[in-house]
Amino acid sequence: MHASYCGARPRPPVRRNGRRDEASLATLASTGERRRIRAEALPLCTESYTGPAAPRSRGDFGEMLPMNVAPYLKDNQLLAALPAEDLEHLQPLLEPVELALGEVLYESGKRQAHVYFPTSSIVSLVYVMENGASAEVAIAGREGLVGISLFMGGDTTPSRALVQSAGSGFRIKGSLLRKEFDRGVALRQLLLRYTQALLTQMAQTAVCNRHHSVDQQLCRWLLMSIDRLPSNKLVMTQELIANMLGVRREGVTEAAGKLQKAGVILYQRGRIEVIDRLKLEYLVCECYEVVRDEYARLLPWTATARGARATD
Repeated sequence: MHASYCGARPRPPVRRNGRRDEASLATLASTGERRRIRAEALPLCTESYTGPAAPRSRGDFGEMLPMNVAPYLKDNQLLAALPAEDLEHLQPLLEPVELALGEVLYESGKRQAHVYFPTSSIVSLVYVMENGASAEVAIAGREGLVGISLFMGGDTTPSRALVQSAGSGFRIKGSLLRKEFDRGVALRQLLLRYTQALLTQMAQTAVCNRHHSVDQQLCRWLLMSIDRLPSNKLVMTQELIANMLGVRREGVTEAAGKLQKAGVILYQRGRIEVIDRLKLEYLVCECYEVVRDEYARLLPWTATARGARATD
């Protein structure tokens, strides 16, 4: 849901040539000036979020987008699935945040402070070995949350949460969510179902990393990533993908080259665009389907959103 500017609100006074002028925006000669006044002075009206203005979102390749496409609560599918009464109760506790590419939300073994609900970003859960080697065990985006240990009672995990794709979201203090988890039946059931789906993803990722080729792993990773984004475009270098998959960079370079030659993706300077999703699904291993079907079973609205996107 997008924000719109309130036409009924009084227009702000405009300063022109150092003088205060009550002229309407329509009379301003400069289109750029009209846009600046709207962006800086007119209040936002939204139907789904009435708290502080959400942070600006980023586009397909990380560029800043105008405020009128900033995320709102229901852009996160877990929050959107809550009954209206529960969401209204939770709303004042949620804080809008911008998540930067490469930002660490929590470190391995460190006490976590917040639970994050991404809206236009993706967060990787990564295990880092003593020698510095790493591998991704799961990803979370607008279909879920980051920080299950906080409402499950663990407070810490051996994994690191790393922003894989920049964007926006909301966060809530772990102590507050734990109280809501204990209080609300609907929220508790929803979060437990999501936790089960996430555990399935972790288990299947482990199987995939052990038994399937780098080509198949890359296909799975690409599909799972674009399922959690509003477009088929990613900002990701081959080195970062290699770190996520726990393989050598040369293996990712070769696999990406095959996909590009087959007309499945376009890859240039760290930007990847999936241009033939059907062929990508044909090439992927069974692991993607196993995880997708389990999410659809436990969180059926994720399948609906994915299907709508696939037909765009």
